[in-house]
Amino acid sequence: QVQLVDSGGGSVQSGGSLRLSCAASGYPGRSYCLGWFRQAPGKEREGVALIDSTGKTIYSDSVKGRFTISQDDEKNTHYLQMNNLKPDDTAMYYCVADFCLGVAIGHLIEGDFDYWGQGTQVTVSS
Repeated sequence: QVQLVDSGGGSVQSGGSLRLSCAASGYPGRSYCLGWFRQAPGKEREGVALIDSTGKTIYSDSVKGRFTISQDDEKNTHYLQMNNLKPDDTAMYYCVADFCLGVAIGHLIEGDFDYWGQGTQVTVSS
């Protein structure tokens, strides 16, 4: 069983930056995918970014070039650096983890992950 604790959300103005963190009790095996999803009120859940155990990353088109996902194996923590934030980025952000043979766009779309954080709120004002 993997437990995830996400943090780092807050309120910022448009154009600002935040870094989200997700501390894991362990990784789900040697091959895994870690990432972030978000959900805004009244909207469907959206995959934001994923990274796998080889370091390969994948991003949604809406955040590409502004967000960066990374991981620190020694700390069992992965991060989402969010720059140039926009009001449309306002949402509850959830970190995820699961066994995975490599990130693919399907993982970002389906969101079929076994382990989820409790969520951290990001609010961007114009």
